[in-house]
Amino acid sequence: MTPGNNGASTPEDDDPFGYLYADGQANGATPPSGGGGYGYPGSVNRVRAVGERQYGQPAPTAQYGQQAPTAQYGQVPQQQTYGQPNAHYAAPETVGGAPTTRQPLPGDGGGRGRGPNTKGLLIGAIAVVAAVVIGIGVAMLGGNSDDDKSGDQAGSTPSTSQSAEPSQSSTSSAASEGDLPKIDAKALNLGTGVTTASDVKGANADGGIYVTGLNQVGAKVTWTVSGIEKAGSYRLYVRYDIPGVDANATLSVNGKANTQPLGMKNFILSPEGDWEKGWQSTWAPVTLTKGTNVLEISCGQGNQCNAFLDQVWLQKG
Repeated sequence: MTPGNNGASTPEDDDPFGYLYADGQANGATPPSGGGGYGYPGSVNRVRAVGERQYGQPAPTAQYGQQAPTAQYGQVPQQQTYGQPNAHYAAPETVGGAPTTRQPLPGDGGGRGRGPNTKGLLIGAIAVVAAVVIGIGVAMLGGNSDDDKSGDQAGSTPSTSQSAEPSQSSTSSAASEGDLPKIDAKALNLGTGVTTASDVKGANADGGIYVTGLNQVGAKVTWTVSGIEKAGSYRLYVRYDIPGVDANATLSVNGKANTQPLGMKNFILSPEGDWEKGWQSTWAPVTLTKGTNVLEISCGQGNQCNAFLDQVWLQKG
């Protein structure tokens, strides 16, 4: 076969890189050139070298009935010399006049980025803490040391340290608004059938004397109180004794009965039938006028009045 027509005698002899070796050069192998293929003279299918076609130009097309050119076996693209610019590549700094030097950050004073103003943040935090500490101190200094003062309330039983001594008369006077009267039940104006006794122990009245006989319709006791300096709402407290069974009575103020009876319930749950363990206290709201008022405890129709009376007293409501 002639090299000018069909290339090398065998495919393996048609080495595209033969020009790199001594025996290839001896056989006429040449490097690629601008005129077409490379390798041995007369190699099959000479085509255009890689990179020869310019970017943006249409690729060559084969005429009708003709075969399009194909690359030679093993053909490689044209080598680019190191350091020379590529015709198809443009560096960023050459496009649009982009700066090639680093621009300093705003306010960095010399190209150096500055972090947040930590000094200012620290000063602000210290100011907040100082304000909180000062506020706490002012609140502590301005606290009211009288918060633990007890109110004008009575417990389940009257205190034994009351300064006012029970009056021995059915009429009591209040020295002032803060010093309201207290009286033993035996000193009240006793109605028909009502009497006193001292058989059951536990009464706080002088001599342990209490009022009995209220357990019948029509029985009553009356307390006339004078010297009330201010009209308004008050509480009438009553210390009583029951045999472990709830009782009640009608309470009237200045001749007008309260809508609710005076409840004398077994609040302490004393055993039924045991009079000595049934002493306890209750209270009911009353509206008094300035000056003198008449308070009445009676056993009316529908009341359960089986109770002893020990003491009665007033407190501001």
